[in-house]
Amino acid sequence: MSVPQIFVAGLGNLSIPMTRHSLGQLVIDALATRLGIRMVPGRKGITGHGIVTVGETPVSLTLFKSKSYMNVSGPSIAEAYRNTVKTPTSMIILQDSLSHKVEQVSSRLGGSANGHNGVKSIIAAMGGEQRFYRFRLGIGESGQTDTSAYVMGQLSSRERQFWTDEGLDLILEEIEKVARKANAR
Repeated sequence: MSVPQIFVAGLGNLSIPMTRHSLGQLVIDALATRLGIRMVPGRKGITGHGIVTVGETPVSLTLFKSKSYMNVSGPSIAEAYRNTVKTPTSMIILQDSLSHKVEQVSSRLGGSANGHNGVKSIIAAMGGEQRFYRFRLGIGESGQTDTSAYVMGQLSSRERQFWTDEGLDLILEEIEKVARKANAR
């Protein structure tokens, strides 16, 4: 049995860390720390790679954070993906989601961008390909009239704690499911 290759990119803006909008990148850092993967800056992004055990499954895992702003990060993510894995179903995108309750993880293969500009950019850069995984990380409804201020707002200490602990456990469970499916192909 071969070791499945999985590429995980976290959406966000490096210039505004610890915000709900950059939650995907915070989770990439948490994954790197938990799994002992060293992140190295490159021209277009920050990448880490390692052969790790996720749950009970060995995985060749590449983590990536684009240096581009989220809404135009598609080209750098698509390039890193192409240099790593060969099938779109081996790619996972970690994105913030207003449509999901705070501290909820929703995993989905394929589908539209659902209004998320970062995902739209990735789909465009991949020539319309949509058969990759989206892990939507719930940031909840803002309950405010200014949604952008909420999304760009700092994560609370509780939110940061969740996504580096129990939330990270949920994400790792979903990564293991993707790896097992990749291994079955």
